[in-house]
Amino acid sequence: MDFRERLVILRKEHKETQAQLAKNIGIACRSLQQLEAGDNYPQYKTLIALADHFDVSLDYLVGRSEDPTRH
Repeated sequence: MDFRERLVILRKEHKETQAQLAKNIGIACRSLQQLEAGDNYPQYKTLIALADHFDVSLDYLVGRSEDPTRH
């Protein structure tokens, strides 16, 4: 599973709209839409904000691990 797929799944599991998630992590809704569509790559700051928001590891978020636990 890649970053784009994992992001969509996490957002839906947390029952957030794109607008809500974008506001919660401090990015524009259009930027989040581009991330979910795979049209853009996240900045480092955005990756950290997403991992913190969902309380998952960066490796899990970007698809490098199936273990969401932060170490």
